[in-house]
Amino acid sequence: MASIFQKCKSDQQSKDFPCEKTRCGHSWTVSYREPGGRQGRKRERSFRLKREAEIFAAKVESEKNQGVYVDPDRGKIPVRVWAQDWLSRHIVHESTRRNYQGFITNHLVPNLGRKTIAGLTAADVKTLQAEMVKGGLAHATVNDRVNVLRSMMSAAVKERRIEFNPCDDVPPLKTGTAAVDQDEIPTLAEVNALSEAISPQYRLTIWLMAGAGLRISEALGSSKDCRRDGFLRLRRQVSAKANRGDCVTRLVPLKHRTAEEYRDVPTAAFLEEEIDAHLERWGTVEVDGLEVLFSPRERGKGTMPTASTYGYHFKKACKAAGLVDGKGEARFTPHSLRHFFASTALANGVSLLEVSRWLGHKSINVTANTYGHIVPEAWDRCRDVIQNALRPSSPVSLAVVA
Repeated sequence: MASIFQKCKSDQQSKDFPCEKTRCGHSWTVSYREPGGRQGRKRERSFRLKREAEIFAAKVESEKNQGVYVDPDRGKIPVRVWAQDWLSRHIVHESTRRNYQGFITNHLVPNLGRKTIAGLTAADVKTLQAEMVKGGLAHATVNDRVNVLRSMMSAAVKERRIEFNPCDDVPPLKTGTAAVDQDEIPTLAEVNALSEAISPQYRLTIWLMAGAGLRISEALGSSKDCRRDGFLRLRRQVSAKANRGDCVTRLVPLKHRTAEEYRDVPTAAFLEEEIDAHLERWGTVEVDGLEVLFSPRERGKGTMPTASTYGYHFKKACKAAGLVDGKGEARFTPHSLRHFFASTALANGVSLLEVSRWLGHKSINVTANTYGHIVPEAWDRCRDVIQNALRPSSPVSLAVVA
């Protein structure tokens, strides 16, 4: 059982001994044993007020009885040490591991590395959020990084190094998927112009994005085994570091998916023809044991294209096709072609659920928030419903009401 006393009145080794004052103002000490009965390690902790000491003593005994006691010393490990220890025991894909390591090295350690995990507070986590935003990271990315830290701290709670997870008191930053601006969506004539202006070896990428809704990294990571009868089975995308000499894995799992998961996307007849034409002219190149469609044609020359390196060719094509703004900058990005696919499918009656699956969105809400406003039939249905509900016998035409 924990005991409470003042060393100034009982410990001859104390600098304040002997103290004969009743209300001397000296600290109060709580002496207690860790779980294990008489074998438990004996500990002491000092408090300024007797009431504080009594509360702590009661808390310690209660936690021991409930089997939830946390050793204070086990939480004294620095955040920088705990992060590396956690990562070394966390089983994830190699690309994910590098992503986590980048967060630890570039953000976590510089901002919170010297603090102990027991000393980490919700205020510290909020400060980390603010620093990452200040550094240019998008809110969604910051939320992902904080979730990594949350996992680290959850592991510490489970190992009884800390009592609670400070990240649990930090709400995620608002992200809010922005609705796509219709000016960001190219017309069919503009898509055709891009396919004619881009470097010939990349012509198929235009149609994979505009005709199947692939992300640029998915298009560049396409391989011969993706092709099925009437659809593409996507399992991989090209790594952002694929063009680096030290890149270990050039092809990584799809966004929001593990290495075992995949996404199927239907292919129109014209896209099948474009794939055939590409294979006939350019063939494939073996990369990481796969026959990829886009890679340097000669071994030892050039590197695997990534979204960033492809961006040069895309901007060049925009300028060659005259698709520039008043400042001479490209009006579209590769993602604009993905918008073309989604908006075309939705405007022609394809269900939102199916389009969401084909795009590989994390949630159908993302698709609805991004593209819901560009479905004209929804506007027409709304006009009909409201007209019939409020003026069912009115001769006023829908066109006038609109």
